[in-house]
Amino acid sequence: MTSSKILNAVIPLVADLAQEMTERERLRRLLAALRTLLPADAVALLRLEGEWLRPVAMDGLVPDALGRRFKVAEHPRLAQLLAAGQAMRFAPDSPLPDPYDGLIAHSLHQGPLHVHDCMGCVLQTGGLAWGLLTLDALQPGRFEGSQALELLQAFSNLAAATVATAERVQQISQVARSANAPAARGPAQGAHGMRQILGSSPAIRQLQKHIALVAASDLAVLITGETGTGKELVAQAVHAQSARADRPLISINCAALPDNLVESELFGHVRGAFTGALAERRGKFEQAHQGTLFLDEVGELSLPVQAKLLRVLQSGQLQRLGSDREHQVDVRVIAATNRDLADEVRAGRMRADFYHRLCVYPLVVPPLRKRDSDTLVLAGSFLEENRSRLQLGGLRLDSAAQAALLRYPWPGNVRELEHCISRAVLKALSRTLPQGKDRARPRMLSIGEEDLWDAAAAAPMPPGLAGAALPASAAPAIESASTPLASHGLRDSLQAYERQLVSASLARHNGSWAAAARELQLDRANLQRLAKRLGIERH
Repeated sequence: MTSSKILNAVIPLVADLAQEMTERERLRRLLAALRTLLPADAVALLRLEGEWLRPVAMDGLVPDALGRRFKVAEHPRLAQLLAAGQAMRFAPDSPLPDPYDGLIAHSLHQGPLHVHDCMGCVLQTGGLAWGLLTLDALQPGRFEGSQALELLQAFSNLAAATVATAERVQQISQVARSANAPAARGPAQGAHGMRQILGSSPAIRQLQKHIALVAASDLAVLITGETGTGKELVAQAVHAQSARADRPLISINCAALPDNLVESELFGHVRGAFTGALAERRGKFEQAHQGTLFLDEVGELSLPVQAKLLRVLQSGQLQRLGSDREHQVDVRVIAATNRDLADEVRAGRMRADFYHRLCVYPLVVPPLRKRDSDTLVLAGSFLEENRSRLQLGGLRLDSAAQAALLRYPWPGNVRELEHCISRAVLKALSRTLPQGKDRARPRMLSIGEEDLWDAAAAAPMPPGLAGAALPASAAPAIESASTPLASHGLRDSLQAYERQLVSASLARHNGSWAAAARELQLDRANLQRLAKRLGIERH
């Protein structure tokens, strides 16, 4: 009976191995085949990356589960499965928390139901643990009997062959793309909990293709996109997939550099070059020698500094401040900005030759509103980070909260989503644990739509979550929202809107730039630059 069941599942999968398809589709078929063998409510395939397990495919779990990263040390069931080395089942009354409690998809409208039957198996490739297959059921006793374990153990060998084939196909594809740069590395796997570019929307898949393509070269890259989209993550991904991955990635925020220290920070200085220069110091370019230099907010650099950077970009030669000696550097430059640099060139705020040196290969990071259901995947990642940081048993979004997250356009993009999730978790926890009462933390904490509303109210940054997810009566009134854009043009209307927001915030805080910057979630220096561009006088 067992062999015939496996044979029926194996036949279509063997045919799949010879077909060209995406890794995601291959793994999806793998899990679908497993659910024909065993009556699970949810199945997941997790890859082991250092001390973390990353879901790469799932069936039956809520969408945000795909964005979570599970630290093995914090999830005893996953740790036991890895240690067992073979298929094992947990007793229905096991006191160990299940990482999927409250995350079974068809239980979403029934409250945070706990998993009552759980089993799993290690997948091995090349004699090493590749990851885990896990199966969960809400009904106790669903996996009783030895046959279920035998089926899972036998199926794990087929699963290991499938993932090995998928990885081999991916490697061949990468070699083909990197023919001119054979030392280039594969995609970063996010080991040790490092953040990755999450999501599978068409916009993100296209971005990742461009990242893989340009990473294999030494071309200068200009990353553009709205504030909060994750431009620094893109820069890290380009470096990690390049031949320079084992060399330093040096980052510098150009917007935070005082004008009198820009040259020293970038090019270094010698002793006595200026007051306070007590010793010779290497600049960021020399620190990044044979590696990558990331110039964040590059649009903030002054014209004189742009002229001096141009020489380094052209020839790789620089002089430390106060020195006549030439230094040669081999640096790959990646720059990022939320400004339209072509407009900056036309306005005379950026040199055309500097712009063209930076923009050899442009990468545009899509805003979150153009990334479809990636919102829930990202929310899942932030939920797991908060669960770990606050030492909670489990964290979930109820259906209303999921709908609210998908409904909102996220003008602050991924950063706004991250902050909103963090505040909502604290709001939900305070609602469950009133101040002044010493109560045990709940095993499962659900985030509801009302927690998102409270989170929005805690950070009045219009336009924010309160303006889109709250009821109309609770949304803040914005006078300029009724002004027809057609009468002024989009750019002028947006500048007028920004001017009103900044002026209103300064008025509320009696002209305090620091308080206004906190309210608007901006760096104080960036806020002052924005105000200057908008014609708002400093008092």
